[in-house]
Parts: sequence; structure tokens; C-alpha cells
Amino acid sequence: METVSSNDQANGLYTMNNSKPVKVISVTGGKGGVGKSNVTLNIGISLCKMGKKVMIMDADLGLANIDIMLGLRVTQNLSHVIKGECSLDDIILEGPEGIKIIPASSGTKEMASLSDMEHAGLIRAFSSLTEEVDILLVDTAAGIADNVISFAQASQDLIMVVCDEPTSITDAYALMKILSIDHNLFRFRIVANMVRSAKEGRDLYGKLTRVTDQFLDVALDYVGSVPFDENVRKSVRKQRALVCEYPDSPASVSMKHLASKIVEWPIPSAAKGNIEFFMERLVQRGILD
Repeated sequence: METVSSNDQANGLYTMNNSKPVKVISVTGGKGGVGKSNVTLNIGISLCKMGKKVMIMDADLGLANIDIMLGLRVTQNLSHVIKGECSLDDIILEGPEGIKIIPASSGTKEMASLSDMEHAGLIRAFSSLTEEVDILLVDTAAGIADNVISFAQASQDLIMVVCDEPTSITDAYALMKILSIDHNLFRFRIVANMVRSAKEGRDLYGKLTRVTDQFLDVALDYVGSVPFDENVRKSVRKQRALVCEYPDSPASVSMKHLASKIVEWPIPSAAKGNIEFFMERLVQRGILD
């Protein structure tokens, strides 16, 4: 095992079995019902189709759903790793196109009161991960809870999924306000979901920027839009990924386009590019306290 110097430790430079930088992206939405998990899953699979090694961490610790969307059977999850009953590699599920999924625990209680030893154990679990990963997508819970904020802080990029509804816009603004004013996060990548046209997506982005430009010191980056598509609902009912079940549907084409943009985002520096460092930041932010 490679030795890590004290200077590296101070800078958060920890070594994984695959030590290349990992792009960590949190996907959030402010409120529930905006299609955040569906966007995460289908972008992830689209990235796999492009040759990337992708892992999704289901970070909705109370209402995990990525495994359900794919009809996968979960026998062990993160809570079992923390208890020392299995390794992280043991709980990883494989979905379409080889995408890897870390299932969340069934509730927040076990994850909310970890000891220092359990914190360290979780970090070691991620550092010993044998799976090669290019991109880690973190599907956060809905709302503005502390754990959502912590995952956002620990990631290199934050995608905000928004719908053209007053509650979605208001909640997205509220989350950006908290993250910018209280936690010094100033860049947000916007995906307009379930829009009727590309123009509606751009108009929705315009609504957000008009408000944020007036009241917040943030920079919004419009990634693109996903059209309303009945095939999304059909794929959910079938417990199949949209981009696999209906690859030529309008929403699938848009998901692939979003994935192609994500590939172009800069690769993180080593100091922010290891999954172990991502987990350490979560511990430091209090997500697992």
C-alpha cells in the first residue's frame, strides 16, 4: 500500500487503489418531484455508454430509490458497511451498461450517530474501493436538509434540476441562497426538466437568473433541458432506465446530450479528486455526525 505523507494528509490527498482523479457531481433539486433521480440515473447510464466508468451513490438516506427504479434487489447497504458486516465492494450493485450503484441505508437513524471509529471506517471503506471510477454521481435527497448541503459542499460540481413550477423555482432559489450565503458555494449548473420545448427550458433558466442576479452573488450555468416525455413514466413503471428502454425518445436524446456536456467539464485536481477525500469532507461537514 502506498504511503501517504503528512503533507498530503493535511491537503486531503489520499490514495485509492485507482488513484486517478474522480469527478464527483451532486444532483439536487430543492424540492421533490422534479425528476432528479431519473435525470441522475439516465445521465449516468448515458455516460457509461460513452465509455466512462460511472458510480451512483444514492444519498437519499431515508427514501432511497435508485435501486427501485431499476428493479434491483438490495440485501445490504451503507449501514452494513459501517457496522463492519461487509465491505463497500460487497454492496455495490451493477445496473445497465455496467453502471455501479451504492444503495443507501433504509433510514437515517443508523447514519446519524456514528462514532469517530465508524467515521474512519467509512472513509477507509471508500479508500479501499476496488472499482475503477471516472465519475461519481451523488443523488441527494430533496429539500434543504443539512445532508443535502453537506453533499453539495463535498462535490466538485452541483447540478440543480428545476421544473417550470413556482414551488420548484422558489425551492431551488432557497437552496442556492443557503449554499451561497452560508457555505460559500457560488456556481450552480442548471438542468430544466419536463419542459414543453427548448425555449421553455431557456425561459425557465431566465426566470432563475433574473432572481439570482438581483439578490444573490452566484453564477448559473445552463446545462440544457429535458422535454416532458410520456416514455419517462412508462420506463419507471417497467423499472427500466429510459435511455435503455426508449433510447430514441425525446427525453433520452436530451439525457445523452447532457452527458456529452458533462464529459467536457474539467477533471478535478488530485486534492479534490479522490472519493476518499469526498467522504472525508462529508465527515468534516457533519453529514455523518
